[in-house]
Amino acid sequence: MQTTINYLKELTAIPSPTGFTTKAMDYLEATIGEFGYETKRTNKGGVMVSVKGQDDTKHRVVTAHVDTLGAMVRAIKPDGRIKMALVGGFTWNAIEGENCLVHVASTGKTISGTILVHQTSVHVYRNAGTIERTQDNMEIRLDEKVTTAEETRALGIDVGDFVSFDPRTTVTESGFIKSRFLDDKVSAAILMDLLRKYKEENITLPHTTHFYFSPCEEVGHGANSSIPEEAVEYLAVDMGAMGDDQQTDEYTVSICVKDASGPYHYELRQHLVALAKEHHIPFKLDIYPYYGSDASAAMSAGAEVKHALLGAGIESSHSYERTHTDSVKATHEMVDVYLQSAIIK
Repeated sequence: MQTTINYLKELTAIPSPTGFTTKAMDYLEATIGEFGYETKRTNKGGVMVSVKGQDDTKHRVVTAHVDTLGAMVRAIKPDGRIKMALVGGFTWNAIEGENCLVHVASTGKTISGTILVHQTSVHVYRNAGTIERTQDNMEIRLDEKVTTAEETRALGIDVGDFVSFDPRTTVTESGFIKSRFLDDKVSAAILMDLLRKYKEENITLPHTTHFYFSPCEEVGHGANSSIPEEAVEYLAVDMGAMGDDQQTDEYTVSICVKDASGPYHYELRQHLVALAKEHHIPFKLDIYPYYGSDASAAMSAGAEVKHALLGAGIESSHSYERTHTDSVKATHEMVDVYLQSAIIK
């Protein structure tokens, strides 16, 4: 488990909002290349690792996405502060008070700042606590001496520059992992560790398997391309959504039966359940009502595969998230036993 956690820490330390994932993909290629695999960078910017199995006629695809929520510079205000456009589906409240970096395209430098509502000071604004957080009143307070739009522009900042948020990754002695972007860097770390394990232990998978690290899941189109014609099963390893009426918790692997796109493939889901029971892996079945995955994006694009979704249980998704090493361990084991099982008929 410690190796997986180490990969997670390294991944969360690399800013990768959707559309700005090159450095994260470079890290994946370099690290996985050290294991002894060949990697392929897709036209979309994802990383594909194809592992030949005993059966090379029927293939599997397993995905995790490395892109995260983020923002872009929407406008520079007269007082030098910055308005943002969100990248991905989350609320303004989820990033209020967070430290951030503006990635300046014209110079390649980063400039730090903090995301605040304009009416933050309770000594000045009577409605500081009640005003609705919107694009119009949320702003970045730069850590530079700027008081005008011209001074901010002189730093090289312009509309379209990406903004990343401080992940604040922490692992507690009690086993909790707190960080932004556990969705879905936990899953990416798990796939990395499984690739390492299969190479070091000389494990040959029963079927040729394509490990695809997706660069654009958070905006919906995800890993719905670069799917080999031989692929018959598609597993998205993403996050399990927690909340009211949800069975998912932070200590088991969550197997999704339905999300906003509709039900997942019944027989493949039951195969996962049977494997979990056989190998004594703690799991929960759940429905994620406002959710889409790389697998559902592939189905929408017309992929002719059986699709499934599972992942570690993540609390407070798309905010400052939390899971437990128990859930990461259960997910790791679940993906492992699945990949070493036979494709269903």
